[in-house]
Amino acid sequence: SQEEFNITSYDATAVAIITFEAFGGMWINAFIVSVICMAWVKKKTLNSNEKILLFLGCSRFWGLCITWLYFFLSIIYPHSLYVHPTFQLFVSIRSFLNNSNLWVSACLCIFYCIKIANFRNSFFIYLKVKIDRMVPWLLLGSELFSLVIGIVAYQITDQAHCNSHNSTGRGSFWKASIKMDKHFFPSFFVAGFGYAVSFMAVTFSALLLLFSLWRHKHNMQTNCMKDLSMDAHIKVMKSILSFFVMYSINFTCLILNMVYATRRGSSVLFLTLVFQFAFPGVHSLILIVGNPKLEKTLLRILPYVKFKVCMR
Repeated sequence: SQEEFNITSYDATAVAIITFEAFGGMWINAFIVSVICMAWVKKKTLNSNEKILLFLGCSRFWGLCITWLYFFLSIIYPHSLYVHPTFQLFVSIRSFLNNSNLWVSACLCIFYCIKIANFRNSFFIYLKVKIDRMVPWLLLGSELFSLVIGIVAYQITDQAHCNSHNSTGRGSFWKASIKMDKHFFPSFFVAGFGYAVSFMAVTFSALLLLFSLWRHKHNMQTNCMKDLSMDAHIKVMKSILSFFVMYSINFTCLILNMVYATRRGSSVLFLTLVFQFAFPGVHSLILIVGNPKLEKTLLRILPYVKFKVCMR
């Protein structure tokens, strides 16, 4: 029928676009991880910024991989997800990796803020001195919190399994997800709480850094001095602000994804999925451009990649 044709066209378009975004994002984050790992082998150590980027690249790479596989199977072969505990594991791992991505991103923003911002507050000075020692603990805390969210998600979906295992036919996987969304709203509340706290951390860090930059620039103009660090300060500020804008849109998409979870084929749901798949790759590309070592390596290998593609 015409309705079935429209659904098939929608699914085909969604799979094509999201596959392109997912594999592009995986390539970009794999590049970050590989460059940092090579530097780790060469130097035998990593600085705090590299540690955060390594965790962020890994969580985004595997997050895109698992989320794409989950989306692909739910559209193309939904019955494969009914085998217990396949669906539960997918939801749990996705929750863990998504929260890890958001929290490690927030850690990166906090790290930049403390490292670059200049305040005379004694507590802030203490944080600036101790931040390098705090980074491993921040990363560990982010992963532990994400793991807790993943375990909670597994338990909730496992309980919901008994309400949906009898569903059959095309779209049954989607209907099963709808039942879980309706009966297990607390899971969305827990996930939303994690998203909101990380978003607040990013917002607060961006505002502090913006205020520090404004005050620093004002002092330089007042004293008629030129500060060589101003360009670096502004460059990082641009990166933070671009991340803040993208993080804000991503947070909005996460909320809309929950609201429109019961409306398959909705244009709003499709747009939120498109942005959520684009976010890990686009933001990681911004981080590459803002990092001299990563940018130099990328520019060095791009001609080689282009040559290989042309040869094919």
